[in-house]
Amino acid sequence: MKEMGLIDHLEELRSALIKILIIILISFVACYAYGDLIQEVLLKPLRDALGDFGGGKVVYLGLLDKVLSQFQVAFYSSVILSCPLWFYQVWKFISPGLYDHEKKAVRPFLIIGLFLFAIGVSFGYFIVFPLTFQTLMGFGVQNVEATIGLKDYLVLSSKVLVFLGLIFQLPNVLLILGFMGLVTKQSLANMRRYVYVGFAVVSAMLTPPDVITMMGLWLPLVVLFELGILAVALIVHPYLSRHHMK
Repeated sequence: MKEMGLIDHLEELRSALIKILIIILISFVACYAYGDLIQEVLLKPLRDALGDFGGGKVVYLGLLDKVLSQFQVAFYSSVILSCPLWFYQVWKFISPGLYDHEKKAVRPFLIIGLFLFAIGVSFGYFIVFPLTFQTLMGFGVQNVEATIGLKDYLVLSSKVLVFLGLIFQLPNVLLILGFMGLVTKQSLANMRRYVYVGFAVVSAMLTPPDVITMMGLWLPLVVLFELGILAVALIVHPYLSRHHMK
């Protein structure tokens, strides 16, 4: 482990943040160049749902909507697509302050985190979006053509995908908290009922007002929490026990 002063840490942090911003900026330029393709991908679940319920159209509601939506979608897309690179920069920043055995323990978190982020985004696009849109289109009077604002939809869908990618980091977060000694298997188990209620509230806020769609988000959150408890029990406790014995 390398000994560093406060100024050195701040300099390393500044350098890491600059590199992350450069990575996101380069990704932003690429995503903006392919903005039409990205928008078509994001629009597909909505258009499929519109087609199943008598059709509809997506429109610009303002003069600058197309430009603004493309900028915002490019930003959120760049955050998603460049996540392996900025995950690596985060690792480069924290690794000098770790002992070798700590590096071995933390390194898998980055790999797991990437997979969880990708799974969260995929879950949102392939499951949450179709289920939510189908449910929303099924409410109210049928055989009425829907008119949906392009900018609002694209920005909201991009934010939801980033949000779900971050939410799926829950097992990783619990693992890290376990290694820091802030949580144990028993403490997590004791707060289970409160966490479940919290998940229910969040799911109700983020989904249409029907039980099926709400459960579609609530159940994965519960599974993620339980996976986190299992990981703390199977990985953190044995690891800490071995190193306390040395």
